[in-house]
Amino acid sequence: MYDLTLKIARSTGQLFKDEMEHPCFIPPRTNSSQTRTLSFFLAGFPAWETTQMWSAVPLCSMYLLALLGNLTILSIIRAEQSLHAPMYPLLAMLAGANLGLFTSMFPTMLKMLWLEGREISFGTCLAQMFFIHSFRDIESAVMLAMVFNRYVAICQPLYSSILTNSVTIKICVAIIKRTAFVQFPLPILLTRLCFTRVSKLSHPYCLHPDIIKNTGSDMRINNTYGLFVLLSTLDLDLPFVLLSYLLILKTILNIATWREHLKALNTCISHICAVLLFFIPMICLSMMHQFGKHVSPQAYAFTANIHFLAPPILNPIIYSTKTKTIWRWILSVLCQRGRKSRVAIFQ
Repeated sequence: MYDLTLKIARSTGQLFKDEMEHPCFIPPRTNSSQTRTLSFFLAGFPAWETTQMWSAVPLCSMYLLALLGNLTILSIIRAEQSLHAPMYPLLAMLAGANLGLFTSMFPTMLKMLWLEGREISFGTCLAQMFFIHSFRDIESAVMLAMVFNRYVAICQPLYSSILTNSVTIKICVAIIKRTAFVQFPLPILLTRLCFTRVSKLSHPYCLHPDIIKNTGSDMRINNTYGLFVLLSTLDLDLPFVLLSYLLILKTILNIATWREHLKALNTCISHICAVLLFFIPMICLSMMHQFGKHVSPQAYAFTANIHFLAPPILNPIIYSTKTKTIWRWILSVLCQRGRKSRVAIFQ
């Protein structure tokens, strides 16, 4: 009887020890919030592994370029009365989303390159994931709203008076509400999962598919809701963008002269460039994720970085060079400063 009791005690002790070592185990009489002190380890930039500290210089330069470009767009739209047309509040919202996206990613990338700090806490990672996905969804919705604006102006010019500033502002508010509604549950659902003790991410920032692959819990609810978010935002916006441009192209081809063709296309060229810059890397990422089992991690990371970092940098350049009012405003400011500097030198 004593030997049986001893064996039971030993097996129970071993079972308790195994449970203690399990990443999802919550000790008795402890607050469950204490188990959320886990952290994730960010991946680096594949091409910059050997010169991480010096690689922070081009990263800071890119961020300053994006900051300067998007703030310039916002300042011009606010100062110039002729840019208070319905199209330009959407452009201002796109600039704000671009700036918010890069700002959400910049701290962890700079910390990793400059201080070689790869560890990020669970709460910080969830917050960064929420803002990254939210700003990306806002960009996608703004792209759709802008192409709808072009569709009405070219294909249905009699109804163009419907798109007033007040209607455009309501569209912007609806975009924000949609994004908040679909994105807010994501971090809440992740808090109910248990993660492995060594949770390595594939990027220098936190993304929902990257976080969820490190969990050891049942992911059916999270995967189902993640699919719902994707289908109701990006996968919903892209077909409507393509359909709108097909209708616009059909209308343009029915115009008599080639000069009118080019004139109509010229009004869409900046937005077409922005759409291609945003959606092509996103489609490539989706293809790599679904079918590219043998794709190298370097190619996957490079495509992801292009998808997230290129639009905030290049969109202000595209819109400032192709929008005559913005370009003239920039040139006038530069000319005024040049004249003032010359006067100061001769004085």
